[in-house]
Amino acid sequence: MRNRAKKIILENITLTAAGAKGVAVGRTPEGKTVLVSGAVPGDVVNARVKKSKSNYFEASVEEFVQKSPFRVEPKCVHFGVCGGCKWQNLAYEKQLDFKQDEVFNHMKRIGGLEDFETLPILGSTDPYFYRNKMEFSFSNSRWLTQYEISSEENYGNRDALGFHIPGQWSKILDLQECWLQEEPSNSIRLAVRDYAINNGLEFFDVRAQKGFLRTLMLRQNSKGEWMVLFQLFRKEKESQEKLFDFLLEKFPQIKTLLYCINSKQNDSLYDQDIQNYFGEGFIMEEMDGLIFKIGPKSFFQTNYKQALELYRKTLEFADLQGHEIVYDLYTGTGTIAQYVARKAKQVIGIESVPEAIEAAKEHAKLNGLDNCTFYCGDMKTVFNDEFLEAHPKADVLITDPPRDGMHQKVVEQILKLAPEKIVYVSCNSATQARDLALMKDHYKLVKILPVDMFPQTHHVENIALLIRI
Repeated sequence: MRNRAKKIILENITLTAAGAKGVAVGRTPEGKTVLVSGAVPGDVVNARVKKSKSNYFEASVEEFVQKSPFRVEPKCVHFGVCGGCKWQNLAYEKQLDFKQDEVFNHMKRIGGLEDFETLPILGSTDPYFYRNKMEFSFSNSRWLTQYEISSEENYGNRDALGFHIPGQWSKILDLQECWLQEEPSNSIRLAVRDYAINNGLEFFDVRAQKGFLRTLMLRQNSKGEWMVLFQLFRKEKESQEKLFDFLLEKFPQIKTLLYCINSKQNDSLYDQDIQNYFGEGFIMEEMDGLIFKIGPKSFFQTNYKQALELYRKTLEFADLQGHEIVYDLYTGTGTIAQYVARKAKQVIGIESVPEAIEAAKEHAKLNGLDNCTFYCGDMKTVFNDEFLEAHPKADVLITDPPRDGMHQKVVEQILKLAPEKIVYVSCNSATQARDLALMKDHYKLVKILPVDMFPQTHHVENIALLIRI
């Protein structure tokens, strides 16, 4: 280690593992953990310390001493700037290895779990262009590179349409390309940006809270039908209609086009009144014979192909024979509930978001499923002793909570319910392992299956099967 002008440089740090949020992990000769951004496992680096904690350093790459054999050339020109796809420089097969190791280690270290089967991670057949929903922001304050800032050139027009720069909420990266959503996503976004600039439409100023064009959302289904949603800060009837008509003529794939006037401080959509300019206001999706209506506010898995595999594996883990009562906690719009309902006697779903429950009921009706019942309310409040007394005992319980995992009261109620089998689907294996630790005196962890829903990122889903002891 050397100190230059109070800047700590850690020399010759070999990075051996992947950590949370896309960092690579190594250790100093003294054994202190180093979390390095901008590197991948296998790199040997000199690292500049950004934060020093009692038991670890946060650092960035100062210099590569030796580059990892697992490195690949990132495909996107914006890699390292936009903040997404942080593992684009890591070979996909190694991404899968590190994700599998992370899930396994969480089960062992956090959960204290032993003697369970770890199935090979289910990788994506499409490591790029896998998302069916993308959201972009308009800004009149395009992010400038350090070269542009230091040059004397006058960058007059700074309008941009793209992603927020991490840590700089008022700056937007003007996207030239994105490898997350298939065509015509890039073409639609670029056409909107160019049309707006050429026709003098005002891009949003987030600091001054003024402007016209605010956000653009693009959604697609597996049949290649597209939904476009604009958030506008103010109404400009002639300008917006000309823009909408231009898009509809240029892109016949657009089946519905919507907009809202959002003049509040943030661009969240849940409380907005959506106006339908063209089409039915929704698109339909099909999954193994089930149909789902997707509106502008609908929650639906963003990786359709992997979501379908996730649901198939969840059903496989549940191993339903047709006579079972199934509880589906955190049911969302009831997608998993309805996927398993065709193999169950009855499915009872619980979810806290009223709009999601309404969608679940509508989907059940669309699919002719009369054995699904849905309840709305906070899980730890609704899923109580009175609920258990009023409903038939579950043979199988499926739970798919948010990243924070399940509240301890919910875990306690599950133990009271005592289903024979639990299938726990998680987007955060650390909180999943914590919850499983609370149940290990009553349930045995039989097997886990990591599922890669988000290639090029550090995120990984996991399915766990538990059997009552």
